[in-house]
Amino acid sequence: MASILLVEDEEAIREMVAMALERSGYRVRHAESAEDAEAALRLSLPDLILLDWMLPGESGIDFARRLKRERATRELPIIMLTARGEEADRVRGLDTGADDYVAKPFSPRELTARIKAVLRRVQPTAGEEAVEIRGLRLDPVSHRVTVAGREIDLGPTEFRLLHFFMTHTDRVFNRAQLLDNVWGANVYVEERTVDVHVRRLRKGLAPTGHDGLVQTVRGAGYRFAAE
Repeated sequence: MASILLVEDEEAIREMVAMALERSGYRVRHAESAEDAEAALRLSLPDLILLDWMLPGESGIDFARRLKRERATRELPIIMLTARGEEADRVRGLDTGADDYVAKPFSPRELTARIKAVLRRVQPTAGEEAVEIRGLRLDPVSHRVTVAGREIDLGPTEFRLLHFFMTHTDRVFNRAQLLDNVWGANVYVEERTVDVHVRRLRKGLAPTGHDGLVQTVRGAGYRFAAE
């Protein structure tokens, strides 16, 4: 049974979401602010955080950015809850490291489907062989990416994206194809999300000079260059 930390300051929304999630079999803990959420995280880490954008005190987006900087919490999947619906705001939310974005008002059914999709995506890949290209080594079992023994720090989505690229080299994939293969079919994620995670993947690979392997093919999509 997956555990979820719900960080939402509006009591009515908090109770509605918690009831829907508990009916779906999730264990739910509540927090009304970033400060309360931080105290809850010190006790135990959840499987996923539902985080409202607008919180009293530290905003949800600033809190998410801070969680992604800290080693103990950087891989926790986060779904942002917000009334903001403009594209620039959605991209800003994803840029913090959030795995998905749900705009209010939303139905409990939609939210539950998004949670299931995110949790399914972040499950570690097991039982597969390690792959190495140009000194870049990815091990699905240990969930590590290394270059000459030096570990590269990637988030779970960037790890899955890199794994897909490294096992499908020198082929061009458009955004829709990457969403289907990396995020999964029938997942409520915008195509623009791919660009955000490709940018993060390149940033993670830059210190070892491997960022250039992820190539943009103008008007077509992305390709991982093995040769």
